[in-house]
Amino acid sequence: MAIVYLGIGSNLGNREENIKQALDLLNAAGVEIIRCSTLIETRPVGGPANQGFFLNGAVKTATLLSPEQLLTKLKSIEHKMGRTATVRNGPRIIDIDILLYDQLTLNTPVLTIPHPRMFGREFVMRPLREIEPALNGNTPHAHH
Repeated sequence: MAIVYLGIGSNLGNREENIKQALDLLNAAGVEIIRCSTLIETRPVGGPANQGFFLNGAVKTATLLSPEQLLTKLKSIEHKMGRTATVRNGPRIIDIDILLYDQLTLNTPVLTIPHPRMFGREFVMRPLREIEPALNGNTPHAHH
């Protein structure tokens, strides 16, 4: 099983319920939820003005899916939950990102692991450090 850290967020509708539903769908899709951080409320970064605040969290999971399979599942869950393509960094019912996948470093046209923008984003790093204190800002690797 690969240990995968996901970032999850929502700023439309019942945000907490959206995140809970996403976790249930992940579980059903072969992604075992090991630990979920506290959800924190954060101001949207980039994107259109006047959109609602986000609830963001990080989730430690285990899965047999490859990074590409996992990405497909995440997109399908976002789609199933009614996420539609809007403007970049726009409001969204659910957002699930692969942050770390085992010790893997991947850079393909569709997927970059570790997530390229995570280290500069406190709303990603704070929940991540909560569930995995060994992760500090300098290294994507939880264990050596």
